Amino acid sequence: MAFFRGLTAVSRMRSRLTQEATTLGGVRWLQMQSASDLDLKSQLQEMIPEQQDRLKKLKSEHGKVQLGNISVDMVLGGMRGMIGMLWETSLLDAEEGIRFRGLSIPECQKVLPTAVKDGEPLPEGLLWLLLTGKVPTKEQVDALSKELLSRSKVPGHVYQAIDALPSSAHPMTQFTTGVMALQVESEFQKAYDKGMPKSKFWEPTYEDCLNLIARLPPVASYVYRSDHEGGNVSAHTGHLVGSALSDPYLSFAAALNGLAGPLHGLANQEVLLWIKSVIEETGSDVTTDQLKEFVWKTLKSGKVSKLYEVVPPILTELGKVKNPWPNVDAHSGVLLNHFGLSEARYYTVLFGVSRSIGIGSQLIWDRALGLPLERPKSVTMDWLENYCKNKTA
Repeated sequence: MAFFRGLTAVSRMRSRLTQEATTLGGVRWLQMQSASDLDLKSQLQEMIPEQQDRLKKLKSEHGKVQLGNISVDMVLGGMRGMIGMLWETSLLDAEEGIRFRGLSIPECQKVLPTAVKDGEPLPEGLLWLLLTGKVPTKEQVDALSKELLSRSKVPGHVYQAIDALPSSAHPMTQFTTGVMALQVESEFQKAYDKGMPKSKFWEPTYEDCLNLIARLPPVASYVYRSDHEGGNVSAHTGHLVGSALSDPYLSFAAALNGLAGPLHGLANQEVLLWIKSVIEETGSDVTTDQLKEFVWKTLKSGKVSKLYEVVPPILTELGKVKNPWPNVDAHSGVLLNHFGLSEARYYTVLFGVSRSIGIGSQLIWDRALGLPLERPKSVTMDWLENYCKNKTA
C-alpha cells in the first residue's frame, strides 16, 4: 500500500471543477474534481441519503417480488446459488468473473490510479471505488493514502497480545488475536454505548473501518517478523456478525476465522503444498500421464486441488464441477513462493489484509442503509422429507 511505503507530498489539485461523467458498467467516471472532493467521508455523506431513499423505494415498490425458487439441494448444499444477501460493492458471475462497482478486473487496471506509469492499481483507489462507486483521481488516492498513514499507529498492547501466544500458534491465530486486541479502541462501540441515532451508525463504523485497514499491514508484518513458527465464507461472516451491530473489529475478526479454514483462505497454501507433494512423488520432470494419475489419486482421497492444464478436464470428467477452471488460489501461493515468501502458513494473513478493503466498505454501507439482523430460516431433515412428500402427493 502506498500509505504503508511512505508518502510524498500530495499533488496540488486544479481548483476548477470539471465534471465530465461517462458511464462504464453503471460507474461514474469523474475525470476532474476540486480540492473539496479529496475527503472520502464528505463524499459518502452526500451519497448516503440518496441511497437510503433508494432502498426504501425498492422495498416499498418491489418488496413482494420473488427472486427465484429454493430447492432442497440449495438447503443441503450450503445455500449455494441462493440469493439471500445485499452486497453493494461487488458482484460475482460464475462465467464472467467478479466486478467491483460494475468494473471488471481488467477495467479496474485501466482506469484506477497507479503508483507508476502502466503499473497496477493502488489499493487505496480500489477502496475509494468500493465505497463511492466512482473512479478516483490520483489526487484523491494520494489524499486517502495520507489519511491512512495518519491512522496506522498500532498500540503496544496489540503486539503484547500476539507475543503472549505459544510459539506454535498459526499465523492466522496471531493475526486474529491482533485484530481483537485492536477492538478495545472501537469508535462504534463507544458511540453505541453513549447512544446515537441508527441513521448515524455508519459514521463511527467508517472510523473503525479506516483505522482497521490502516493498522492491518503493520500487524501482519509483525506476525511475519515474530519468533512464532511458521478468507465466500469470510465476506459473508463479516456481514453476518456485523448485522448484530458488532463493531468492525469483531466482525472482521470473525471473517478472519472463516478465512483461516482450508476450504477458503488456506486454499492457496493447500495448492502449493499439493504441488510440492507432486514433485516429491514424481520428480520435477513430471509427465502428463503421471500428473493425471496423481490428480485422480488426490481426488479419490477426498481432497480437491486445482492445477492449470491437466486438472480442468479431469474435474469435468468427474461430473461434479460446473466451472473447472482455476481461480486465484491456483497460482497466488506459487507466485509468493517464487518471490521468496516461502512460509506458506503466512499466506492467508496477506489474504486477510486485502480482504479488509472489501469487507470494511460493505460494513459501512450495511450501517448506512440500516440493514437488519441476518436471521435465515432453518429446517430439519424431517421437515424436508415431509415437505417433499406433500409436494409430490
